[in-house]
Amino acid sequence: MKTKFIFITGGVLSSLGKGLAAASIGALLKARGLSVTIQKLDPYINVDPGTMNPFQHGEVFVTEDGAETDLDLGHYERYLDQPMSQINNFTSGSIYYSVISKERRGDYLGGTVQVIPHVTDEIKSAVLSVAQNQEDVAIIEIGGTVGDIESLPFLEAIRQLRGDLGKENVLYIHLTLVPYIKAAGEIKTKPTQHSVKELRSIGIQADIILCRCEVDLDQEIKSKIALFCNVDPDAVFTAKDVHSIYEVPLMLYDEGLDQKVAILLKLPAKNPNLQTWKGLVHRLHHFKNQVRIAIVGKYVDLKESYKSLHEALVHAGLENETQVSLTYINSQELTENNLVQKLEGAHGILVPGGFGGRGIEGKILAIRHARENSIPFLGICLGMQCAVIEFARNVLLMKKADSQEFDPDALNPVIYLMTEWYDFRDQTVQKRETCSHKGGTMRLGSYPCVLKPGTKAMLAYNTPQVMERHRHRYEFNLKYAADFEAKGMLLSGKSPDEKLVEIIELKDHPWFLGSQFHPEFKSNPMRPHPLFRDFILAAQKNAASGGVSTLNEQEVEAEFGGTA
Repeated sequence: MKTKFIFITGGVLSSLGKGLAAASIGALLKARGLSVTIQKLDPYINVDPGTMNPFQHGEVFVTEDGAETDLDLGHYERYLDQPMSQINNFTSGSIYYSVISKERRGDYLGGTVQVIPHVTDEIKSAVLSVAQNQEDVAIIEIGGTVGDIESLPFLEAIRQLRGDLGKENVLYIHLTLVPYIKAAGEIKTKPTQHSVKELRSIGIQADIILCRCEVDLDQEIKSKIALFCNVDPDAVFTAKDVHSIYEVPLMLYDEGLDQKVAILLKLPAKNPNLQTWKGLVHRLHHFKNQVRIAIVGKYVDLKESYKSLHEALVHAGLENETQVSLTYINSQELTENNLVQKLEGAHGILVPGGFGGRGIEGKILAIRHARENSIPFLGICLGMQCAVIEFARNVLLMKKADSQEFDPDALNPVIYLMTEWYDFRDQTVQKRETCSHKGGTMRLGSYPCVLKPGTKAMLAYNTPQVMERHRHRYEFNLKYAADFEAKGMLLSGKSPDEKLVEIIELKDHPWFLGSQFHPEFKSNPMRPHPLFRDFILAAQKNAASGGVSTLNEQEVEAEFGGTA
C-alpha cells in the first residue's frame, strides 16, 4: 500500500494540543495494525530548539541519534512506542539553511532562489523523507497557527502535496477552538468558521474538523460547523478536555475519528485493539497509594520545561499503583532558612537537568537535605553533578569543590569539561573545543552504560549494559574517583572504557542515585523507566514508614496528569 499522509493544522490559538492529537491518531491507527510514522514541522527560524530557553519553547527532547527536537516528539515516542530521529522534526531554520547551502554550492545553476518553488520543494522533500520505510500512514503536524506568516511556506507545501500524491492519499485535519462562554451558557462556533476560512483562503480545504472544547458538542453544533466549514456532517469531532492526556486516544476513538480517517483514506477496515490503552486508563483511576515528589529546578514557572520528566513520574506511579503529585520548587528561592518548610511533606526529591549557574546553591541545599535525612533522591544530568558537588563539599570537605561550568578556575573541579571521548556508536574519538555558549557541541544522543553488579542501578535495570540518551557538556572528574568511593559514593555506571561516569549512588542510603543521562526520554506509559520506577517505589516506602502527604482533592486534580 502506498503511504497515506495526514496533515494536522491548528487554528485560533496555539497550545490547543495538535501534538497530542497527532500522537493519539497515530496510536489508534497503529492499534489497527497499520505501520505509522510521524513528523513535526516547526515554523520558527531556529535550526533546532537546542539553543532556546525552556521558558520560550518548553523542553528540548533528545532522540536516539542525538537530534535536539520539539517536545511533541516525546509525545510521539510515548504514544507510538517507537523511537524518533532527526527526520521526524524540521524547522523553518533547517529548511532555509539547506536551501541557502544548496544555493552557495551552485546547485540551482544560477537561478533565482524563491520561496516557491525552492523552499516549498525542500519542505516537500522533508515530508516525504519521513516515510522512507514505506509506512502505511505518515502523520505530519504543522506547528503554529493558520494565519502566522512563518507557517505560510509549510501550508503551501502541503497544499501542493495533495496534487503531487493524489487526493486519495492525503487528508487534512484542522484542530480549532470552540469556546464555551460560561456566563451565557453558549458554545461559539465563529472562531472555528474564521479559522477554516483562513485555511481555505490559501487553498486547503479541511477534510476533518477537530474541535477543542471544555464540553461535549451536540449534533446540532457539529452540523452547524460542518455546514459553514464545508465538511461532511460526520467529519466534525469533539476533542474535549480530559483528566489525563492518556485518555485522549480512547476519547477520540469513542468519537469515531479513526473510523472516519480510515474511510477517507481507504485504509484496511480493521477495528483497533485498544485493550492496553483501556487497561492504562483504568489504572489511572484506581490507585492504592499516594506520594508527593518535590522537583527542585529553575524552570518551574513553565511546567512544559520538564514535560518528559513529569510524564516519566506518572508512568512510574502507574507501575507502582501510586498516584504521584508534584511540587515544583524554584531552586533560586531555596535557602537555609526556608529549606525544611518548602520540602516538608516530600516523600522524594528530584533535581532535574539544566544549564548555567543560576539556582545551583538551592539545588545543592535540597540534595544535602535528601542525603542527611534519608529521603529518596534522583538527580538527572546537572542534578547528578550537583549531587557530586554537594558530596565533595560536605562529606569529603572540599569546600571549594565546584563544576568548571560555574567556576572555570575551581580549586577542586569535581565536574569538568572533557575535550575528548570515545564514541562507541561509530567507534571514533570525538573532540570538542571549550565552548562558553549553550549551543556549543555536547555529548548528545544514545550512549552505552555498563552497570556495576550489586548496585541499585543494576537492581533497577537487571541487565549488565544499557543505552541511554545524553545532553550535556561536563563530566565527573575521574581524578577524584577514589576519594568519593572511599567515603561511600559508588560509581555504579560507567562507559565501556570506564572513562566516563554515567551513574552515581550512595551505599548507605535507602535510595540515592544520580544519572549523567536523561532517563525520562525513554520512559513510556506502558513501559516505565526502571530508575523512575524504583525511585517512586522508594518514595512510596518512605511515605508508608513516616509522613503522610496532606493533599486535598483539588490539589490532586490540579497536579496529577493534567488536561489534554
